[in-house]
Amino acid sequence: MSEPATIALPGGLTVRRIVTGLWQVADQERDGRTLDLDEAAEALAAYGRAGFDTWDMADHYGSAEIIAGRAAKILAREGRCATILTKWCPEPGPMDIGTVRKAVETALTRLGQDRVDVMQLHWWRYDHPGYLEAMTALAALREEGLIGHLGVTNFDAAHLRLLAQHGIAVATNQVCFSLLDRRAAGRMQAVCRESGSRVLAFGTLAGGFFSERWLGAAKPADIADWSKMKYGRFIDVAGGWDRFQALLATLDQVAKKHGAQIANVATRWALDHEAVAGAIVGVRLTEREHRAGSLATLAMTLDDADRASIAQAVAPLADPPGDCGDEYRMPPFLTASGDLSHHLADVPKAFCAAAVPAHPDRQRVSTGSIWEEKAGFSRAVKVGERVLVSGTTATAPDGEPVCPGDAEGQAVYILDKIGASLAAVGASLDDVVRTRIYVANVDDWEAVSRAHARAFHRALPANTLVSAGLIGPYLCEIEAEAVVPGT
Repeated sequence: MSEPATIALPGGLTVRRIVTGLWQVADQERDGRTLDLDEAAEALAAYGRAGFDTWDMADHYGSAEIIAGRAAKILAREGRCATILTKWCPEPGPMDIGTVRKAVETALTRLGQDRVDVMQLHWWRYDHPGYLEAMTALAALREEGLIGHLGVTNFDAAHLRLLAQHGIAVATNQVCFSLLDRRAAGRMQAVCRESGSRVLAFGTLAGGFFSERWLGAAKPADIADWSKMKYGRFIDVAGGWDRFQALLATLDQVAKKHGAQIANVATRWALDHEAVAGAIVGVRLTEREHRAGSLATLAMTLDDADRASIAQAVAPLADPPGDCGDEYRMPPFLTASGDLSHHLADVPKAFCAAAVPAHPDRQRVSTGSIWEEKAGFSRAVKVGERVLVSGTTATAPDGEPVCPGDAEGQAVYILDKIGASLAAVGASLDDVVRTRIYVANVDDWEAVSRAHARAFHRALPANTLVSAGLIGPYLCEIEAEAVVPGT
C-alpha cells in the first residue's frame, strides 16, 4: 500500500494532505469520561504506521496532546516520525514573552517533546491587539528552537495578510472549508498566494453529514455529537435540509462514477483548491478508523464534468456570513457550543474608559500611548450619545509601527483599534456615523477603502478621504464619530 501524499510548504514545513484531527477526544471525554491513554496512543500510532502521521490537536482537546506525545514515542521506537500541530487558545490579555513561553512549555510538557512542530494561535477578538504581540513572541521562541513553524486558526483573510505584511511568517491557517462553507476559496486564497501561507481545511466532511448514511434521510431531531451539532447549524444557514439533500444526491452520483464514497468526493473537492495544503479528518480513537477511506480520497481525481456538477449543486447554497472564522466572533456562531456572545462579553477589553475630572459629563479612553499624555488628548471621548475617536495610526502596544510600507495592513489594524476604543464606552463599529481617512500616498486609496468596506459594511457611515502628509512611517490615519442612542 502506498504512503499517503505529502505537500511541502514554502517555509519548509511538510505535512500529509490528510491530517489526522484529534478534536473528538474532547467529545469522547465529555461529562467526566476518560479515555485509556495507552490504548488511545496505540490507536493513533496505527495511523502513523499507515502513513497518516501529521496530527492536529489543541490545548483544549481533552487529553489529545498527552495521547499524541505517547503515540509519537511509540513511532520513534519503531524508527518513524510524527508531525505534531497543536493550538494555543488564550483569552486576550497580556502577551509578554513570559506568558507566551509558559504556554509553549505547557504544551511541550503534555506532549513530552522538546519542540512543537507547528504552534497555532487562535484569537477571539481582533479589537484586542494582543494577537500581534503573541505572534511576535512565538516567532522569538521559534528562533530559540522551541517551535518549528507558526500557524494560526480561524484567522480571516485581512488579519492573515496583516501578519505577513508585519513580517511574521505563518505556515498555515486552519479554517473551516467545505461544500457548505466555501469562504476560503475567495479572498483567503488570494492572500495565501501572496503570502505563502496555506489553509488546513477542517469540516470537509461536515461532522459526518457528507456520507451515504444521510442520503435520503430525515433531518435528525436530536443530535448529541458535538461535530454534528455544529455542522447542523451550517446546513441550516446554507439553505436547509432539502437543499443539502440535493447536494448529497449530486455527490453520490459523482462518487458512484468513481467507485468511491460521498466523503471521498467532498474531501477531494477541498484538496483541489490552490490554497489548501491539507484536509483535517477527525478520528474517534479506539472507536473507529478511516485510513482506507482517506487513501481512496487521495487516489481520486475529479474531472471537469464532476466539478461542473458539483458547482451546479452548491450554487443555491448560501455561504456563512462574514469571512473565515467569523463564526467564532459574531452571530450566528456556527460552533459546537452554539451562542458565544456570553463568552465574548467576558473577554477583557483592550482599553478602559475613565471620567474626565473637569467634565463630569464626559468619558475618555486612553490606549496608554505616551503621545496621548504628551500632547494632551484622548483616543476617544464620549459626550452624551456621541463618541469621537481621534485620528488613529497603526501603532502597536510597544510603540512600533504595524505593517511598515503597507497601507491596507495599517488600515486593518487602525480599524481594530477604533473598534476597541468604541467598545470601552459601550459602542461598536456598527454605531459609527462618520469617518475621515488620511492617506500619505493617494495611490493607496483603494487598498485602504477595501479595509474600510469590510469594517463598515453594516454601518455605512458618511466618509471623507484626504491625501495628506503624515508624520513618521504611517501611510494611513483614520478618525471616527459614533452615535449611541439612549446613553
